[in-house]
Amino acid sequence: MIANLKWLIPAVAVGLPLTASAQVSDATYCRRLTARYEAFVENMNGHSVQPGSVEGQVAMEQCKAGNTAAGIPVLERKLQDAKISLPSHN
Repeated sequence: MIANLKWLIPAVAVGLPLTASAQVSDATYCRRLTARYEAFVENMNGHSVQPGSVEGQVAMEQCKAGNTAAGIPVLERKLQDAKISLPSHN
């Protein structure tokens, strides 16, 4: 049992920073998607301040709240459907 714990601690120590790094990357990507979606909606509406689709608004709010797993796929789909290139994911 103690031998198993000797391997668990280093694994957790290595895994935590990798997980945090992925979350930061997703948060950054979500912000990039949001910015691109907002620019698309602005251009689509002739620079008016109309919100776009409800689904897109919810996805942007999810990104802002940190729920990137829910926000990213919706924003990606919205942009791809509009034939707008996606931002880089790094």
